Amino acid sequence: MCRHLAYVGPEIPFGQVVLAPPNGLYRQSWAPRHQRHGTVNADGFGVGWYAPGDPVPARYRRAGPIWADEQLPDLARVVRTGALLAAVRDATVAGADAEAAAAPFASGRYLFSHNGAVAGWPGTMAPLAAGLPAEELLRLQARNDSAFLWALVHRRLIAGDDPGQALADTVEEVAAAAPGSRLTLLLTDGTRIAGTTWGDTLFHLAIPGGGRVVASEPYDESPHWTEVPESTLLCATRTEVRLTPLKEPAT
Repeated sequence: MCRHLAYVGPEIPFGQVVLAPPNGLYRQSWAPRHQRHGTVNADGFGVGWYAPGDPVPARYRRAGPIWADEQLPDLARVVRTGALLAAVRDATVAGADAEAAAAPFASGRYLFSHNGAVAGWPGTMAPLAAGLPAEELLRLQARNDSAFLWALVHRRLIAGDDPGQALADTVEEVAAAAPGSRLTLLLTDGTRIAGTTWGDTLFHLAIPGGGRVVASEPYDESPHWTEVPESTLLCATRTEVRLTPLKEPAT
């Protein structure tokens, strides 16, 4: 499993939501409070952010634990952004992909993260892989289930689906092919956030002054965090949140 967080709102140093909160991603890497599977998220981390006026995000990813990176605190202090997606990773299966396996995954203006695991990986995904063009499979950013999920989501985005629909259809398709999968996803284009709950928690918080955080778990003790129900699609902007139930696979 993993922990992840997305933010859209006023321009801030990204450390304000990633490192500074008392129970932020930094602490969640070794002491998560709501994580249902796994206990330590030390198999890599990543931060993707949008510079003012640039729709294509930058990323900083590493294969080791977030607490061991000496460069991140300085970056977090000086790099300002109005939108970001960050994650700390607990690898389902150890592999050789190093930082390439760490979220966020990216293409164009999008950043993506997966919290969970595809049941029966990789065999259960063979039928879905057959529907992807060969060049997309060859371009997978890592050899893990999260990168494959990103390929499925990205295929829908480039076909014209909006972010929420792309996530919902992917979750429902994968859950039908691999029952028991945990598919809590986050996606942002720098102006809005889409997310799903499917096997783990997700919360959202309105930021004073106009902004929104969507996270695996609350990063502070504010009473204004709202938990997203299980099997739900979240679509959020700086000022509003819309929740839609996801369809359970037919049995």
